[in-house]
Amino acid sequence: MKIVFLGTPEFAVPSLEAVLAAAEVVAVVTRPAKPRGRGLRVEEPPTARVATQYALEVLQPPSLRDPALAARLRELGPDLIVAVAFGRLIPPEVLAIPPLGGINLHPSLLPRHRGAAPIPRAIAAGETETGLTVLYLSEELDAGDMILQRAVPILPDDTSATLEGRLAREGADLLVEAIRLLDAGRAPRQPQDSSKATLAPKLSREEGVIRWSDPARRIVNRVRAFNPWPVAYTFRDGELLKIWRATAGAAGPGALDPGALDPCGTQDRGRVHIPSGTVLRTEAAPDAPLAVAAGDGVVLIHEVQPASGRRMPAAAYLRGHPLAPGTLLGAEGGDSSATSRSGRSVR
Repeated sequence: MKIVFLGTPEFAVPSLEAVLAAAEVVAVVTRPAKPRGRGLRVEEPPTARVATQYALEVLQPPSLRDPALAARLRELGPDLIVAVAFGRLIPPEVLAIPPLGGINLHPSLLPRHRGAAPIPRAIAAGETETGLTVLYLSEELDAGDMILQRAVPILPDDTSATLEGRLAREGADLLVEAIRLLDAGRAPRQPQDSSKATLAPKLSREEGVIRWSDPARRIVNRVRAFNPWPVAYTFRDGELLKIWRATAGAAGPGALDPGALDPCGTQDRGRVHIPSGTVLRTEAAPDAPLAVAAGDGVVLIHEVQPASGRRMPAAAYLRGHPLAPGTLLGAEGGDSSATSRSGRSVR
């Protein structure tokens, strides 16, 4: 079977290599090279680099509607188009070129999480299972009939980075299985139930900001979901602080005593309120987390990155940047709900 492979990021590389071992890949279509990093050095997409290693033809059109692309694809005469993390809708005139049309590998159990960011959206939602779907390409995003699906667990400590790696490897196997079914004329077509569809839109940098008034588990899920991008963050005295790793748990020994908020004992100690975003415990001991009050529960921060520094354990950060229990984290000293109650550091 002759295949044209469409894909761009690292997620697509295992699939490209698996398809190469199972069929004849006549060309790889990927996005144009872009400047990246502080030096704005032009870098080829991962799939383009791999295709070059295998001496495959690489096509990088500015648009899939480019007549030159359609003309070249007709010359190549593919039987099937395979798309993995390409990031663009395939126009009908391109899909009409191969006799078998096109298929796509999508990292969710469709119709759940249609869209550009199914992996972080599943983690952020606190889900314990996601999966993979191989489906026929259609004019509507991620809405084509399904060929195969496979469930994949989301582990308690999974981040988007770790889950993406597992899904990329398992997805490559599932994709090859679907191609073999198509080649044998035995591939099923299972329509999706669009009434059960949910959307997984592209992430924005602004979503990374932590709202400390949220429950601890929700905050931790978002920290996991936004690793490696956009990375969850908060503010300390107006300075951005990225949170790379966190868990939900108890504040532990040495935490801020609620009585410290009312040293004269004029209030009922059981009713003293600690604002969300309040630092409860800090230790410089190795592996000791930074404990912060959430709207419900406590967030234990294990790994951070200051605005002008590198990723480091929270304890290492605290040795160079001491932080007193009672300090409020968040924009202007706390998130919107915390500042409305307090508006200042609790000391």
